[in-house]
Amino acid sequence: MGGADHSSEALLNQLTLTRDQFIESAALSVETITDVHHWCDGLFSLKMTRPASFRFRSGEFVMIGLPGDNGKPLLRAYSVASPSYAEELEFLSIKVPDGPLTSRLQYIQPGDPIYLGKKPTGTLVTDALLPGKRLFMLSTGTGLAPFMSLVRDPEVYQMFEEVIVVHSVRHVAELAYRELLESRLEGDPLLEDEDRARMIYIPTVTREPFHTTGRIQALIDDGRLFAQSKGPKHFVPEEDRVMLCGSMAMIKDHAADLERRGFEEGANNKPGQFVIERAFVG
Repeated sequence: MGGADHSSEALLNQLTLTRDQFIESAALSVETITDVHHWCDGLFSLKMTRPASFRFRSGEFVMIGLPGDNGKPLLRAYSVASPSYAEELEFLSIKVPDGPLTSRLQYIQPGDPIYLGKKPTGTLVTDALLPGKRLFMLSTGTGLAPFMSLVRDPEVYQMFEEVIVVHSVRHVAELAYRELLESRLEGDPLLEDEDRARMIYIPTVTREPFHTTGRIQALIDDGRLFAQSKGPKHFVPEEDRVMLCGSMAMIKDHAADLERRGFEEGANNKPGQFVIERAFVG
């Protein structure tokens, strides 16, 4: 099954989930896992049923989880990776051997129940950005998740002339959704061909040979980030908009770099030129 902990029989037995262990509430519904995909030893995605009443904006996050040892819900915030029109909800997760939730969640199977929060929220949304020409989505690791929702949202392509998705990982195997992104979202039911043609995917790997290597900051500094764009070969605060999602250090470093370049951070109540997910950074 993959996963970092291979002494797994105890964990597998521990993850015998029955619906009577879950308690629906005003804040939580109980959904059913429909699919699980293990990208590599440290990364997996899962899909679950979507309540008819569940609405979200592309880029938002929601709480998901399992019953804890004390019977109370053990919840973590996860960005929704599926597009807003999808019938199922998809989430991307790392596997943490001693993580209270992911040490168990990584062994979940189709048919198992799972908690889903009823109130999605977040600042990684287009409402928090001023109008612009290019939208850069800069991500590391599982930070790609909200951008997988946004990049399949037709409204994003009505707002921007180019949509540039950048995903930095340590190893090639960690490039989740690589084939879908390399195909420019082939087969997407709502995107027009002209939309897909304006989507640019830039994967970069830091610890293995690959056609693009180095951290995102290196790609910005030497211009590789802009090589496929029809626009300027550098950031232009008046025209470019940036979303950041990844590790806390990555977000803080890039936010500081953007501010030095004249970008102002946006929020739902005051749109700006770049946004981060405040809930994950503090």
